[in-house]
Amino acid sequence: MSSRRVALVTLGCARNEVDSEELAARLEADGWTLVDEAADADAVLVNTCGFVASAKKDSIDTLLAAADLRDHGRPQAVVAVGCLAERYGADLAAQLPEADAVLGFDDYSQIGERLRSVLAGTPFVSHVPADRRTLLPIAPVDRADAAPGAALPGHGFVPVDEAPLTGAPASGPRVLRRRLDGGPTAPLKLASGCDRRCSFCAIPSFRGSFVSRRPPDILDEARWLADQGVRELVLVSENSSSYGKDLGDGRLLETLLPELAAVRGIERVRVSYLQPAETRPTLVDVIATTEGVVPYFDLSFQHASASVLRRMRRFGSTESFLELLDLARAKAPTAGARSNVIVGFPGETEADLAELERFLTLARLDVVGVFGYSDEDGTEAETFADKLAPDVVAERVERVTRLVEELTAQRAEDRVGEVVEVLVELVDDDGIVEGRAAFQGPEVDGTTTLLGGGRWQIGDLVTAVVVASDGIDLVAQPLATG
Repeated sequence: MSSRRVALVTLGCARNEVDSEELAARLEADGWTLVDEAADADAVLVNTCGFVASAKKDSIDTLLAAADLRDHGRPQAVVAVGCLAERYGADLAAQLPEADAVLGFDDYSQIGERLRSVLAGTPFVSHVPADRRTLLPIAPVDRADAAPGAALPGHGFVPVDEAPLTGAPASGPRVLRRRLDGGPTAPLKLASGCDRRCSFCAIPSFRGSFVSRRPPDILDEARWLADQGVRELVLVSENSSSYGKDLGDGRLLETLLPELAAVRGIERVRVSYLQPAETRPTLVDVIATTEGVVPYFDLSFQHASASVLRRMRRFGSTESFLELLDLARAKAPTAGARSNVIVGFPGETEADLAELERFLTLARLDVVGVFGYSDEDGTEAETFADKLAPDVVAERVERVTRLVEELTAQRAEDRVGEVVEVLVELVDDDGIVEGRAAFQGPEVDGTTTLLGGGRWQIGDLVTAVVVASDGIDLVAQPLATG
């Protein structure tokens, strides 16, 4: 039988990118041919995002667009996977008949077989969603040995005697991953799930309890990625500052980071998704001072009013957050810092909003994502009575966004004159060379354009001096010829 062709469409965060690359490896090992375009595929696998309303809409729209192609002859099947599929399961399948199947995380290990069944016209009964936190023991230290009984996307390795995977080493454990993007940067998953109980967030219910990957597995995958040409590792999870607590060592990340930075071929290691309340001074010190680890602090502040934070089931205040930033900058004066904030949370007063604006003004963050509150199914905040009117939330989003745009543009302008190391990620036909400085994370932050034309190659690290800014983006002059 000729090889079936499958196209993978990935939506959402970098964690989903890792999951898609696991799916790609499983499919390729099972005889499927990966193609880029849905119109060239027998089946389209849409890795959905189920975080907030706008992400859900993007996922639904993408599935509908693929279904429209199918109705015109190609592809033959459209299948939903990922967080939206896991979170809603049979309900999503019933409300979205345009999708030929809705698969949960537990289907990933048999993904090739599932797609063949769908293409054969076999009816598929989607799972009934359940709280995935119930799949693992309550005590974090008991989870590592129990984890193999629960599906943990992005954690996979296969024994050497199983089907070979593209790019796998000749011996030793084979990384269950197939790169879909050949760029010099790649996400590397530290852990899955979350034990926090933020009142606005549903992620723990469908991603499950927090489970760390073991350091040898992470290091093996880092070496594999380096062999694939990756120069920067971006460590991702739902909460990277919790890494190791379920392995009996709450400071394991401090030990792991220097080991990752020492992997041959890896030039930069970046940590994403830090919880301020769990970002201890020893971790700040390692991130700020370890050679090869970029001084970059992706801190999930969410708000700055102490009263709003308590209602969010979070901790902190303007003063404690500023102290954390001051600590990082004392160790690394040019450190990058970014965050996301939610405005319009139930009960948020004008005084609360003014406190958030005060914090943002003082914090000198490089990038801030501003989100308006919306109810999420099954969350505690959904039950709160003191909701703000949608037009009030929208007005506050616009107000804070304007402030953030002004503040982050000023922060970028303040960097004029700094010497930076730019990782080249784009060289176009017109000679435009674009990359990122150490304080710029992939996708979510600004970029740096290098002057001097296309003498650089993707993957080069170029020392340059910042000469101009445009919003949060920078322009830099290389200090050496390519």
